[in-house]
Amino acid sequence: MESATTPLKLSVVIPAYNEDGTVAETLGEIVSTLEAEQIEHEVIVVDDSSSDNTASVVEAFAAAHPQVRCLPSPYENGFGFAVRAGLEAFEGDAVAIVMADGSDSPRDLVAYQRLLEEGYECAFGSRFVHGSKVIDYPRSKLIMNRIVNWGIRALFRHGYNDTTNAFKAYRREVIENVQPFLSHHFNLTVELPLKAVVRGYSYGIVPISWANRKAGVSKLRLNEMGSRYLFIVLYVFLEHHLSRGDYRRAEL
Repeated sequence: MESATTPLKLSVVIPAYNEDGTVAETLGEIVSTLEAEQIEHEVIVVDDSSSDNTASVVEAFAAAHPQVRCLPSPYENGFGFAVRAGLEAFEGDAVAIVMADGSDSPRDLVAYQRLLEEGYECAFGSRFVHGSKVIDYPRSKLIMNRIVNWGIRALFRHGYNDTTNAFKAYRREVIENVQPFLSHHFNLTVELPLKAVVRGYSYGIVPISWANRKAGVSKLRLNEMGSRYLFIVLYVFLEHHLSRGDYRRAEL
């Protein structure tokens, strides 16, 4: 890990499917926060084949903010595909994945940026440590979240308790070296950080805030994602223990 603070251009990738009720407010808060902190940035909203006015809302916002752009996903519908499209298009030194529904705090983006500037290669947040804040998390999803994250933590022994949260940030070299991606859906939120960890990239952890969406409908369907999450977790677990380090980054 580098010891000196290094300025970085931060790219923010926002996958969006039918989020015309939330995406403008999300963009406004992100842009105003990053500008106030004088963080060089770009924001890419990936329109995941929305059937509402998501694209036109983003394009109207982007007309007044040149650092924002709307990117139609070239892939079939799916959260993982939309994130992939953004990760193929970002131009910054680092990239953060942020949800379009306003659940993630832009202030935490600043905390991630500071971790990366300190030299960490990944910035992870936790909603379940001292100093974090969670508002209106549906109880059934919260219980499932804690069970799944406990299992991942036990398997990988990495000491991190919020692997499944999509809201994380990575330096460009991490994104380049954890590909190709296998996940088509929300299981990409697990594939990205686990590959980064088992391939030897450094990460810092900070407490973050999360608030349930104020409008729209959650796209995550736990009954559809369970086997997909399990597949990715086992895939990376087997890589970690059977590949003899073939995919780990070279020691500096």
